[in-house]
Amino acid sequence: MPPDARNVHGPGVFASACFVTLVTVTGAAALATTTLLADLRSPLLTGVAFVVLLHAYAIALHRLLLQVLPLHEGPVVAGTRAAFGYQLHLLFYLMLFNSLIRSRVLPIPLMRLIYLALGARLGAGTYCAGTIFDPVFVTVGHDTLIGEAALLVPHVLEGGAPAHFPIAIGNHVTIGTHAVVLSGVTIADHAIVAAHALVTKGTAIGAGEVWGGVPARRLRGATAELPPLDQSA
Repeated sequence: MPPDARNVHGPGVFASACFVTLVTVTGAAALATTTLLADLRSPLLTGVAFVVLLHAYAIALHRLLLQVLPLHEGPVVAGTRAAFGYQLHLLFYLMLFNSLIRSRVLPIPLMRLIYLALGARLGAGTYCAGTIFDPVFVTVGHDTLIGEAALLVPHVLEGGAPAHFPIAIGNHVTIGTHAVVLSGVTIADHAIVAAHALVTKGTAIGAGEVWGGVPARRLRGATAELPPLDQSA
């Protein structure tokens, strides 16, 4: 293990203390807003309002922290501002966002808004029925569909050192149900990733290609001419 990679993978004591402080302040703000806006005679309505406001404030605070302590592509080096920012980011996801994005309770159009709020870059008409981890490292073009329970995972842990490598997906791409796309993958326009496929780190899928299997391999190359899109849809 590189000496500068030790103890980066887990949150430190100082980062944990900062997170608890931030969440306490966020919770207090959500409770105060709920008290002002909600009908306190309805405990259910009050509880729902508090949970919604807590996550809304937490997302806003997380985006602000990303401006101050941005996550960078590549390995996270211990003892740096980037490592402290990574630890806070990890705590936000472990304690708040992970249950939100993996619950499958919220409608898919609403999940699109949440992923955008968390920093993902999603083109028009693109929807995800799966899970996007570390959304700030994911870029998806327009009219792309990510299937049920599919995973986009732009982080990796190698030799004890966590690292982030962006995932870039083009336009009119289909990611099948339960497919897994790992860090550093690029998928060009009109490509298809079959259901249950595992696209390994750093794979480049060309335009119009069909990939499947574990690990994923090319099943069919690009056709000579892609079919015209139905503009009436």
